[in-house]
Amino acid sequence: MAAYKCARCKQKVEIDINIRCPYCGHRILFKERGAAIKDLKAR
Repeated sequence: MAAYKCARCKQKVEIDINIRCPYCGHRILFKERGAAIKDLKAR
């Protein structure tokens, strides 16, 4: 299971099979990103 965030109500949602927010029924979910900051060197 992955953590997603609903586009309409902004609730955190754990989904497995059903791709729908259990709180508002909206079907657009965003996958949450980690808080890590990447440090890249310019070439």
